Amino acid sequence: MSYGGGYDRPDFPAPLFIEPQLPAEALASVRTRRIMALLCDLIFVSILSFSLWLALAILTFGLSVLILPPLFPAVAFFYNGLTVSGYHMATPGMRLMDLEMRLTDGTRVPFLIAAVHAVLFYVSTMFPLIFLVSLVSANKRCLHDMLAGVIIVRRFM
Repeated sequence: MSYGGGYDRPDFPAPLFIEPQLPAEALASVRTRRIMALLCDLIFVSILSFSLWLALAILTFGLSVLILPPLFPAVAFFYNGLTVSGYHMATPGMRLMDLEMRLTDGTRVPFLIAAVHAVLFYVSTMFPLIFLVSLVSANKRCLHDMLAGVIIVRRFM
């Protein structure tokens, strides 16, 4: 017999920040690899943004140049969302460094969570001290990883 209106559910919700238990090999040198992957991805996004900006500027005979400055954040949003939620579960920079992003339960990251993770990352770059959280986190997770409910692990073939 259950109480609480007849609903069969746990009395308390699951905790928000669950630390997954992973083998040490899955987290080996993840911080260094993430920094290198970030640099690669920034280069890729910059090239994509500039190419799109140039194509739109030429197609509109320069009339769209004034409305194109927010192009980099839009490209970065879709770049991260589409690549992380895709088949490889990683951006091209993360794939170069043998990393992948998963939800804390080990499943694939959906597009919306991957895109929100990117937004949280770019917001956290305004406050660099936030990245020090990864030094004390058991699984080398940054604050934006914890808020998005994801974990970055090594990809083993």
